[in-house]
Amino acid sequence: MAPGPEGAPPLRLGVFGGTFDPPHIGHVSVARDAADALALDRVLWIPALDPPHKPGVPVTAGAIRWEMVQAACAADPRFQAWDGELRRPGPSYTVDTLRALRALHPEALLFLLMGADQARELDTWKEPEEVLRLATPALMDRDGASALVGVPPVAGLERAVAVPVRRVDVSATGVRDAVARGEDVSGSLLPEVLAVVLREGLYRR
Repeated sequence: MAPGPEGAPPLRLGVFGGTFDPPHIGHVSVARDAADALALDRVLWIPALDPPHKPGVPVTAGAIRWEMVQAACAADPRFQAWDGELRRPGPSYTVDTLRALRALHPEALLFLLMGADQARELDTWKEPEEVLRLATPALMDRDGASALVGVPPVAGLERAVAVPVRRVDVSATGVRDAVARGEDVSGSLLPEVLAVVLREGLYRR
């Protein structure tokens, strides 16, 4: 992405990482709400190759999740899929991703989109203080309460911004379980994502 013209405001990028197995309407909703609240130019959807917080948990092949994420990104022109973690071997640490994005976009303002549950585990992340130096944490709050309640006191967290998002009661685990039971999940997935799930026979027992 080329830098803007001289004097133009810096690019505002939302960093939206996850396993996305599969990406569902809840992901789309919170990403859109964050883009609106933070006036983001782009929301980068970044599927993890090897999520370090899910050791030993089977994950759909990266190439298939990449296809589903690309399909989900068609929902909003501000959404863009980025495969940096899929191309990088080893555990998909957020700090490494932010360093790569900072190298690509040295003048951009990076906003790390995370749920309050993720923020409460921030002190277990690799180099959490560096994570918060590289990007402004944007805590997506689904319940209307303070997103900072229970978050560990990691240096840099004082820059966090709370982003109100609509509550959508859909989870990737719930979608996978519903598919395994043979239930209709068309209300939880974009049609383009559902087409990949059906084509590949994902999540069936």
